[in-house]
Amino acid sequence: MIEFYDLSLDDREWVTLRLLEDDRQACEYSFANNYLWSDIYGVKMAKEQGCLIFRFQQKQNQCYTIPIGAGNRKGALEALLKMERAKGRELVLNTLLQSDLAWLEQNFTGQYTVETNRDDYDYVYATEKLSTLSGRKLHGKRNHIARFKDGNNWRYRDMIPEDAGECMRLLDRWKEAEAENWNEGMENELHMNRKALRNLADLVLDGGMLYKGQKLVAFTIGEPLNSNTYVVHIEKAIASIQGAYPMINQQFVLHNCQEYEYVNREEDTGDEGLRRAKKSYYPQFLVEKFRARFFI
Repeated sequence: MIEFYDLSLDDREWVTLRLLEDDRQACEYSFANNYLWSDIYGVKMAKEQGCLIFRFQQKQNQCYTIPIGAGNRKGALEALLKMERAKGRELVLNTLLQSDLAWLEQNFTGQYTVETNRDDYDYVYATEKLSTLSGRKLHGKRNHIARFKDGNNWRYRDMIPEDAGECMRLLDRWKEAEAENWNEGMENELHMNRKALRNLADLVLDGGMLYKGQKLVAFTIGEPLNSNTYVVHIEKAIASIQGAYPMINQQFVLHNCQEYEYVNREEDTGDEGLRRAKKSYYPQFLVEKFRARFFI
């Protein structure tokens, strides 16, 4: 029986080492992401034959990641499959990448079906393009930033843990502005944002803050994801202030992402407004994700 347990900040180093061994591109493959969403999705982890496995709840499905790291991946997955079949349940692997499908086809041929959902795909951008916003297609973004800079009364600075209270107050303003549209997804996002602010140092997260005059109008939080990609987990701005969103986006990339070729800005969850916003920056590519269901 594989033992799954709650994520602890003490697990961060071991988990991060296993994730680095696989060098994965999807936003789910960071310790911080799983820790921050653990209350919402019931995320737990296990160590099996030198590999890391995450377990989480998605709608009616109890799902797992494929075993992660340089350990005995095939043995770990066989143990996981045996455990689920002994309980009379199908094994569901989620957030699989294209490389995982090739590995499964080689090692577990004919034992599963595969499905995908476009809502889960990550948007990945060239760091250089987000930094310069060059080209005709991004002319509108440059215009919004120019309007934000009018009056030259703005500043950007790095976030420190002591800034949590000020950022929490911006979240309160965001909730108030979205009161008519407020839903469970937004409440979950708010919970995750607050948890990130409370644990910024322990999770080794980077943050940036944008001011107009003396007023905080945007903040963002992210971290390195793999050897060539930085991931942005959180971005919040006062939408009524023209240019606040594109400005915090660009400034954070300029200050934190220059050592990386790409920036992963996560999925759109099927939200049409968010999808338009992410597509408007013209991603370099999308990270496709898949689900495999193993026969009982």
